[in-house]
Amino acid sequence: MNQFIFIIIGGFIAGFASGILGIGGGVLLVPLLIYGFKLEVHQAIGTSLAVIIPTALFGSLVHYYHGNVMIRFVFSLFIFTIIGSILGSHFASLLPAATLKKIFAVFLGGIAIKMFFYG
Repeated sequence: MNQFIFIIIGGFIAGFASGILGIGGGVLLVPLLIYGFKLEVHQAIGTSLAVIIPTALFGSLVHYYHGNVMIRFVFSLFIFTIIGSILGSHFASLLPAATLKKIFAVFLGGIAIKMFFYG
């Protein structure tokens, strides 16, 4: 039962952060799945990506309703993000879990520093 409550709270927080910050939820879901549910990093990333599909769909629809979606960018970005996602997923599967965790940590740390010091 505790795991179910953890899923409710973690899912809500990840969805809320996705909607308010546009972070896709993976920033929160990957660590939650690794440390909260003891998933291996590759499984956590894959699961997070699968969860992002409905999250992104419904979040983007609400943002579209409020006039916050720039359609002219959606289609051009869509093509290249799909290509990048396919290549990145294949590349991730080749990396050891420890290396992938370190890359994820450096990425999050770099973004945090950039946002904190440079707005």
